[in-house]
Amino acid sequence: MNKDVSESFESHFGVLKDPRIKRLKLYPLTEILFVVLCGTICGAESWRDFVLFGKEKLIFLREHYPFANGVRSKNTFARVFAALDAESFKSCFIEWVSSLQNTLNDIIAIDGKTLCGSIDKQSNLLPIHMVSAFATNARLILAQQKVDEKSNEISAIPKLLDLLDLKNQIITIDAMGTQKTIARQIIDKGGDYVLALKGNQGTLNDDVRLFLEAEVAKSSSVAIDDCYDEADKGHGRIEMRKCVVSSQLDWLEQKMDWSGMKTIAMIEETRQIGNKISMERRFFISSLPANAKQISAAVRAHWLVENALHWTLDVVFNEDISRIRKDNAGENMAIIRHLTLNMLNNAKKSFKNISLKALRKKAGWGNDTLALILKQNF
Repeated sequence: MNKDVSESFESHFGVLKDPRIKRLKLYPLTEILFVVLCGTICGAESWRDFVLFGKEKLIFLREHYPFANGVRSKNTFARVFAALDAESFKSCFIEWVSSLQNTLNDIIAIDGKTLCGSIDKQSNLLPIHMVSAFATNARLILAQQKVDEKSNEISAIPKLLDLLDLKNQIITIDAMGTQKTIARQIIDKGGDYVLALKGNQGTLNDDVRLFLEAEVAKSSSVAIDDCYDEADKGHGRIEMRKCVVSSQLDWLEQKMDWSGMKTIAMIEETRQIGNKISMERRFFISSLPANAKQISAAVRAHWLVENALHWTLDVVFNEDISRIRKDNAGENMAIIRHLTLNMLNNAKKSFKNISLKALRKKAGWGNDTLALILKQNF
């Protein structure tokens, strides 16, 4: 057997407690997890898929584990993932991600996603909602936190931040997560923040908007510390982005309520498609100094979470139509998809001009590609 991959896999996930009773453990937990991981890399999505994959790839799988009893039925996969402790699995995932990372000086986007297919109308259960931390430069999912059914992202974000090393990181969160306690938590953990404003922060959004719009309208303003402009062209449209930043906050009554706040910013986006021109302004508070280019980059990086994470999970992994939902199975499979996406993004550096979807096909069609992906991540 090829022990390098299996020993590394065991070192990260071998500590998981098998939820089954002893007499039913003919199929070791690590073998079940390994089949699901390899199967997900190659495009498997359902319990039936994992059984078919395991039987077709049994010779390859036996290069890493004995599989003395072969591959079990789909009911075994379903029962194990429903009973497997999601918190322990999440801890193993975070420990594994840390082994891939060099020291990050990154922009970490915090954002949530609903697993639409996990709704269970018969049991009157709402769909699973997961909040993830995504390192936008490294393209790594660092951690995830399931939102309690009777709660929302505001309660999940602090739990997620607790799992992360925030020192020297820039944290971006949309307006729902712009909370005083969250800002304080980021600062206390050695990070910086760029937080979006909307109407859920009392008068703060209106106060910042009125001040910055008035200052921008002046022909000369001493209150604007820095500006940055950039433009994009493509697909028949032109986009202009302007970021203005001010550190003049003495007038702002709410300043003392927000730990570490140093600047306020406005992003003005102008889009032209043909003869149609539209303009939108968005406002932010930040603990960063008055560097418009840096704040603009952080705001723009935040939206990568939509394309590089959420869109990919739906289009490449078909997450939104997955019906896996019983007990802990939905959350555990979300972690498997995150684990797989990290592995593919990491391995993709070794392949030129190939999409994630094509890389999954290539791994399924050729054992050498699957072996390389495993070797580069374990």
